[in-house]
Amino acid sequence: MRLRNIPGSREAIAASEYVIHEDVMREKRGRWNEVFENDHPLFLEVGMGKGRFITELAQQNPDRNYVGIEKYSSVLLRAVTKREELPQLHNLLFLRMDAEDLPEVFGKNEVSGIYLNFSDPWPKDRHAKRRLPSREFLTRYDKILIPGGKVEFKTDNRALFDFAIEQAGEAGWTIEACTYDLHRDDSMMEGNIMTEYEERFSAQGNSICKLVISHSRQMP
Repeated sequence: MRLRNIPGSREAIAASEYVIHEDVMREKRGRWNEVFENDHPLFLEVGMGKGRFITELAQQNPDRNYVGIEKYSSVLLRAVTKREELPQLHNLLFLRMDAEDLPEVFGKNEVSGIYLNFSDPWPKDRHAKRRLPSREFLTRYDKILIPGGKVEFKTDNRALFDFAIEQAGEAGWTIEACTYDLHRDDSMMEGNIMTEYEERFSAQGNSICKLVISHSRQMP
């Protein structure tokens, strides 16, 4: 269960140099190269949790820029704490925001790829539009991704994974790669970085599913 009420978390986030705040993030829409002060490709992790995945990814790829997005302050604080231990890491920043607002923060053709890791399954049918691999969110991603930009999705929830495959097909996205047992798929495991959830669930014997999709037709 995610911790949401660590006393002082909002204040700590507000004071962090590694968190871009709402007034700045909206002002920099379409100009995130100015924030990072370079023209490296930009990648997002939506719903990054405590930040292990995106922090390791940024360390391994200094020629790419990364933004970790998390809705809950108390969870984001864990990622910020990790980031503060790595002052030499210049290609990773964070946003505290709702993923529904992505097109208001990032411009057309501004994002090269998006990672979704162990997203909230929102199991009730009436909440399907809130699921991060839903058609509604795919439309939001398509507004900010470069043509052919990829969305990579990992989960141990088979029902959510089947939903993601169905939604991608209905929305006209191309399935680039798919596995129902990531840790037994040598090709898709190459370069894999485990999240905290992935490590825990795989240790419990749960199969990890992974989907990589792309879309060449961009929304206006």
